[in-house]
Amino acid sequence: MLQGKHILLGITGSIAAYKAAMLTRLLIKQGATVKIVMTPLAKEFITPVTLATLSKNTVLSDFFHHDDGSWNSHVELGLWADVFVVAPCTANTLAKMANGIADNLLLTSYLSVRCPVVLAPAMDMDMFAHKATQRNISTLKKDGVSFIEPTSGELASGLDGKGRMAEPEAIVEWLSDFFEKEKSLKKKF
Repeated sequence: MLQGKHILLGITGSIAAYKAAMLTRLLIKQGATVKIVMTPLAKEFITPVTLATLSKNTVLSDFFHHDDGSWNSHVELGLWADVFVVAPCTANTLAKMANGIADNLLLTSYLSVRCPVVLAPAMDMDMFAHKATQRNISTLKKDGVSFIEPTSGELASGLDGKGRMAEPEAIVEWLSDFFEKEKSLKKKF
């Protein structure tokens, strides 16, 4: 069901960023075209070279190329995408999205997209359960953003609880179901 879909994949600075490689691979195998935008901190967890190789597209992180000054257009990304998936999505990025802060290319892309937005949170259990994070999630849900719930298990901190990013296979399944429902709705009208 992802054949021919344009998926903008956002990656933030979380240890779960390593899962983005498998997610990219699975999306490509399903026939999707994937473009990736990373926060600067995400590059500390997984390299753009890995993701560019898997997606067959240049990975974007900065507003412009420092060597020649050419611009990476967040507006074009927003118009291109059928869905914007941020996986992993940190508490920091959630907070910025909920408050309209646009201090990196991923966030300016979020404010420019016309397509559905889907977030797969990844953070420690106390961060996920914190009232501020839950308030930000509630705000984003009211804004129409969808969430793929984190799972429970061992976290990078060594604690055990809810906050693990959903597995790549579960995210692909969620997206397939989403587009199947969208297709069914279009047939009814």
